[in-house]
Amino acid sequence: MPKKTKAKSKKKVEKPNIWVAYAPRLLLGLSVVLMVIGLGLAFHQQRQNAQAVKKAIAAGIAPSTVKPPQKQVDNYVVAPDMPRYLTIPKLSVKARVQAVGLTKDGQIGSPANVYDTAWYNGSSKPGQPGVALIDGHVSSWTTKGVFYGIGTLTPGDSIQIERGDGTVFNYSVVKTQTYDASNVDMTALLNPIDPSKSGLNLITCAGDVIKGTNDFDKRVVVFATQT
Repeated sequence: MPKKTKAKSKKKVEKPNIWVAYAPRLLLGLSVVLMVIGLGLAFHQQRQNAQAVKKAIAAGIAPSTVKPPQKQVDNYVVAPDMPRYLTIPKLSVKARVQAVGLTKDGQIGSPANVYDTAWYNGSSKPGQPGVALIDGHVSSWTTKGVFYGIGTLTPGDSIQIERGDGTVFNYSVVKTQTYDASNVDMTALLNPIDPSKSGLNLITCAGDVIKGTNDFDKRVVVFATQT
């Protein structure tokens, strides 16, 4: 009777896991791809922002950032009783003052240039009873505006307005206050902080840009009285 032979057992040879071997390279490649996509999206967004700002300037929605020549500023002329220049010594500001009214949507108009200021013609003229309200831009996408630093003004700081006839009116800051853009105290804004004296109120934007707009979410108001 033939002897039974034991079948030899074959050792199982494990195949190398290709995913383990190549995982670091794949992850590195994926991170590079994601980084390139991210840079591309950022560049595209930056381009869109630049185009939007360009269109806004052309449409008169956003202010010009071209600094007016000094000769043009020096030769600026307005009516004798109108505000011509606004000076804030602490901030080294001397700016032209334009006259503006209300926009189509009922907002107070703003200057056409970030280096100029704007006197609201629904407020008092300098030296008259009541308050002169002047606004200015805090910044554009590319440069600081004339009112970039007014949030740093403190009680006692001086401000001057020169009229078209050369008369200079001096004012002293009483307080600086920040409001939510949707909750500005318009009564306070359009009245002198001290009813017994002529006033000057300055307003500008502050805070963060509201997504999808050219507007900020805060407003800074400086209240001053004539001295």
